[in-house]
Amino acid sequence: MSTAETRSDHHSSADVVAGFLCVGSIVLSALAIGAGLILELDARPARTAFVAIILPLVAARLSARYQSLALKALLFAMVAWVVGMTIAVLTENPLI
Repeated sequence: MSTAETRSDHHSSADVVAGFLCVGSIVLSALAIGAGLILELDARPARTAFVAIILPLVAARLSARYQSLALKALLFAMVAWVVGMTIAVLTENPLI
């Protein structure tokens, strides 16, 4: 067997779940930033961004393969929290 055949490119179920958690975090972060206001959803940035911060932390612990994606999702969620809270205060929308 060659080294290319022995190398495993198979994604485990934990990798797939971690990827979905990261993508879910990015979507929640977009809602926390202000997409919820544009779509006329009742998106409250304090709740939404908090969940968006927790999801990539779980994903990074769950799978080593998606740790860099989890880091990017976490940074995006933290920025979304600051921007979303600022927009909510300026537009006098509820925070929590």
